Order: sequence, then C-alpha cells, then structure tokens
Amino acid sequence: MFLHADVVVQAVMAGLALASIATWTVLVAKTWELSRIGRGLRAAGAVLAQAGHLPEAADNPHLDQGVAQALVQAALLELRQSAGLADKAGIKERLALRLERIELACVRHLRTGTGLLATVGATAPFVGLFGTVWGIMNSFIGIARANTTTLAVVAPGIAEALLATALGLVAAIPAVVIYNHFTRRLGGLKGSLGDLSAGVQQLVSRDLDRRESPKAGIAAVAGH
Repeated sequence: MFLHADVVVQAVMAGLALASIATWTVLVAKTWELSRIGRGLRAAGAVLAQAGHLPEAADNPHLDQGVAQALVQAALLELRQSAGLADKAGIKERLALRLERIELACVRHLRTGTGLLATVGATAPFVGLFGTVWGIMNSFIGIARANTTTLAVVAPGIAEALLATALGLVAAIPAVVIYNHFTRRLGGLKGSLGDLSAGVQQLVSRDLDRRESPKAGIAAVAGH
C-alpha cells in the first residue's frame, strides 16, 4: 500500500514513522537519564541528612557530582561572598535565590525531549488525517477517470488513505502516554530537588546559628 500510494501520502507515512521512532527513542533515553538522576538525588539526600555541617557534606565522596554538588557549592560560594556580613536573614534569602535558579535550570534540562512527545501527540492524528483526505481525494479522481464505481477501483486508494490514519494513531497514542508518564516522573524529581535544596539551606542555617557570633560563623564556614 505504501509503494502504490500517492507521493504526498507516502511523505505523510514516512514522517509519521519517523515521529514514532523518535518517540520510542525519547522513551529509552529519558528513562535511563531520569533513573540515574533519581538515584543521585536520593543518595545526595541521605548525605545531607547525615551531615553535621555544610563542609562535611561537600567533602563526602558519596555526594552526587551533578545538581547536588552544584547546590552545595553555590551555598559555599554565597557564604564566602557574604563573609563579614552580620545579617543572617539576608544571607539566607540570597542563598535561597541561588538555589532556586539551579533548581529551575535542572528542571529545564530534565524536560528536554518531552516537548517532542507533546508535539507528536498533538499533531500526528491531524497529519494522518491529512494523508487520509488526500488519498480519498485521489480515489475519487480515479473513479472519475475510470467512469466506474466498482470496488476494485475505489478500494486501493481508500486502503492507502486509511493506512495514513492508522500510522497517525500509532505515532500519537504512545507519545501521549509516554508524555504523561514523564510528567509524573518529573514532578517526583522536582519534589526531590526541592527537598535537596531545603537540606542545603538547613545545613547553612545550622552552621550560622551554631556560632555565637554571626560574623565568625560565616567566616568559619566560608573559609572551607
């Protein structure tokens, strides 16, 4: 049916096949990536929960070298740049802003590829419908040229047209299901990221409050 279809219908079918391949490629790649990042976030959360102060967490070899390390290093950098300042509330506010930007950047990175799934899920049925309409139009043209309405004349063009619709659904349905699956996974990872950021802020707050003098506390932590 593909070989005997009109060139436009063939292009539609080929495009839908490529979209389906891209969908399953994103599934495999993102599943591996999100699983790896999820394990790293859980391990980093355990490290922060057991650490007594921020430098101890930064030196822990089990701390994830990705976003968790970036959060800890951002906290240390803010403490170094705030050395000599007595306003602990201001330090915590600036630290929260730093960590928030890192979280947002990580979430944007994690969403890479999901936009393709949304596009395929939303457009593939309509692309397949376009191929169907085009194929049926060619069938009617064939009927007019043959001056007959026998099934042998009508059936091939209609079958080719319906194949385009079927390929559109084959591409769209998995894309929507996989997109919803990754949306739930990303929601869970975003929550883990928030917990990690909160753990870093707790360590900083504990380090600052542990000292009798705020300035001394900042200098001690930032001097790491």
